[in-house]
Order: sequence, then C-alpha cells, then structure tokens
Amino acid sequence: MNNSIIYALDFDGVICDSAVETAITGWKAAGSIWKDMPRTLPPEMVDQFRLIRPNIETGYEAILAMRLLYLGEDIEDNFNGKIQTLLKDAQTSVSDLKKLFGETRDIWIANDLAEWVMMNPLFAGVAAKLRKLEQQYPWYVVTTKQERFVKQILKANAIDLPDERIFGLDRNMSKVEVLKRLLKNHPNKTIYFVEDRLPTLLNILNTGELASVKLILALWGYNTAEDKETAAGQALTLQQLEHFLA
Repeated sequence: MNNSIIYALDFDGVICDSAVETAITGWKAAGSIWKDMPRTLPPEMVDQFRLIRPNIETGYEAILAMRLLYLGEDIEDNFNGKIQTLLKDAQTSVSDLKKLFGETRDIWIANDLAEWVMMNPLFAGVAAKLRKLEQQYPWYVVTTKQERFVKQILKANAIDLPDERIFGLDRNMSKVEVLKRLLKNHPNKTIYFVEDRLPTLLNILNTGELASVKLILALWGYNTAEDKETAAGQALTLQQLEHFLA
C-alpha cells in the first residue's frame, strides 16, 4: 500500500446516489410533523427534490425541503430563510430534526433493509473502484451523514472500511475540522478530498491551514450548472465519474 497519499471522500453525491432515499425519508419525517401531508410521496416530488438536492447540506434539511415542495414553495428563492420560518412555525429545532431523520431511517431499515439499500445505490463503477482503492491507498469517508447509515451501505456493497475511518454527523465536526485532523495525523502526506458541494470546497479553499489539500469537485454529484461554471475559475480539479479514483 502507498501511504504517501490519503483519500478523503464525501459520501452522498460522490460514492452514493442517495437522492431518492433522502427524499422519501424526508417526506416520511415531515408527515410526522405536518399531519396534512399524504402518507405516500407523489413520484413527481422525487424529481423535484433531485433538482433542488444541491441546496441540501445535511440530511435533516430534506424534511424541510419536502414540506416546502408540498406547499409549492420555490426552494431556490431564500431556502435558508424559509427553513428558519418552518422551524419556528413547527416549534422544533435542528437537533430534533436530526434525531427524527435518523429514527425515520432506522424504522425503514428495520422494516425492509433490502428496499432501503436498493434506494441508496452507489454510482456506476464506484464499488469496484473502492475495493481496488483499499489495496492501494488509505481512505476515509468525510460526510454529514450519520455513520451507521454509511456503514450499512458500504457493507451491503461488500466494502470493508474500519469505523475509525468514517467521519460522520455523529462526531459533531465540520469537514474543515475533519481535514485539519487528518492533516495533523498524517503529516507529510498528500490528501485528496473529493466533494460534490461547491460551497464546501470554497470554504476549504478559504482555510489557510488546508492549503496543501488537493480539492476535487465531483461533477456527477449534486451540483448545478452554475456551480460547475464557478468552480472552473477556482483552484479545484473538476472531475467526471469515469476519472474518479482512476
């Protein structure tokens, strides 16, 4: 194994195409807060959610996004402001929503693990790439997803990653903080960080301590045409799926 290079990989939008499952979980969770919402998610709402998925940083926001879609709101217009209004109206908190989102997933997994895994497919060819990566370089998952769900999906795809290499929501660390820790733990190593959210990468670019980290925007993930255009002028590598871990 070559230990001179470390890979840090985001999960949703880089490894896993979780948009459909996130939409369904968000809808189910929203229905437990707002009783006027139908139990069954209309298929067109999944398509609408996929379009606005780049706006979502952490899974629990899908609860609010699905509520806004149900109300016919334009999520592209002041998404953060509308989220705050919904939180206030529902008299709930971010921590409550994170808990609800995780519990809603846990119930789905307990009732039908196979269906839940099927709704979380890995992007084409990624499973084989990760199994090959295991033999070549140390790698980590750096995500805002709760770690138990990352483990379930990797396990279902026969990918073995030790728990200590998964940095998820449970750690209460930002991706900037995780990368700082990896740099500290792996001095003189080159870290490649692959992420699909441009705002996350721009935040890292503005963090001087992380200047040595090589940043890659996953063009196959949840980003917009505008994101891609903006990224082209930044100190980033823009990568297509066929070149991921090539």
